[in-house]
Amino acid sequence: MTYRGDPSDTRELALAAAAIAYDKKAEDIVLLDMRGLVDYTDYLVICTGRTPRQTKSIAEDLRHRLKNDLGVTPRRVEGQKEGDWILVDALDVVIHVFTPEARDFYRLDRLWREAPLEQFVPSPA
Repeated sequence: MTYRGDPSDTRELALAAAAIAYDKKAEDIVLLDMRGLVDYTDYLVICTGRTPRQTKSIAEDLRHRLKNDLGVTPRRVEGQKEGDWILVDALDVVIHVFTPEARDFYRLDRLWREAPLEQFVPSPA
């Protein structure tokens, strides 16, 4: 699936990141609209990989495709070595890639329950 939205539109960028994660078989992908709640980002994209190996693959593809396909270079990536929780900071969109255990432990979806949540639904190819 190729999603080529406008990267200057933060919702489109969040959807593009979600589509990239989906392409790498990420599960339970959600977008949290953080506008009006925090100053450091507009959207959180949260997804799950089955194993640390898969989360690393998802995060690596996110870095590569955001930069090469959309011209958005993530400012930093944290947690890549361990792979339980990888954060890809693309400024206006922050992507969290969790293993199931880490996602259940940190529960970002519940921590930010006041943020409007959108379940990612891939568009047909």
